[in-house]
Amino acid sequence: MKALEAKGKTVDEAIFNGLNKLGVSLDEVSIEIIEDGTKGLFGIGKSAKVRLTEKEGLAKNAENFLNGLFLRMDLNAELISIEDEDSIKINVSGKSMGKIIGRRGETLDAIQYLTSLVINRGAKEYKKLILDTENYRKKREETLIKLAKKLAGKAKQTGKKVVLEPMNPYERRILHSTLQQNPDVMTYSEGEEPFRRVVISVKKNQ
Repeated sequence: MKALEAKGKTVDEAIFNGLNKLGVSLDEVSIEIIEDGTKGLFGIGKSAKVRLTEKEGLAKNAENFLNGLFLRMDLNAELISIEDEDSIKINVSGKSMGKIIGRRGETLDAIQYLTSLVINRGAKEYKKLILDTENYRKKREETLIKLAKKLAGKAKQTGKKVVLEPMNPYERRILHSTLQQNPDVMTYSEGEEPFRRVVISVKKNQ
């Protein structure tokens, strides 16, 4: 965290000067008033002095947690974060990213879930976290879309329902969304987490 002391004729001026030096806005710092600038003995004026400390945002908290986790996993990873009002997107790059992805993204999902718990603990409003590496999420989405269309064709051809392997809620939503407007088949989920899976069945009017 960055911190500095700034002076001014008044407290407001001292804060303004400090914000300019840090290059941040008022809501990004905590403020401690060291001297309020009131006049001392014989009416001699004193400068106001404040200490500004830059707050750590949720994205920074997420990066700190992930860096510690990757250190324990013996991974040298670089993190790039983008934070907006609703979400934090973190991309991880480096060698041996397969360790982070895991089997069908299970490790990546687990790390994303743990990091989300850390940054949202005690927060007033929940912020969504999206963790990705080597563009895995986009590639996985494309794979699932192709799979959904292929299995929809199989269900239509055989007239039998197709039951997929268990998937997380995010991947199930991709399958449901892909086939939502399909005139020949319908989808639904069955089972309990973490074994909940998508079922593709032919519409009754077929």
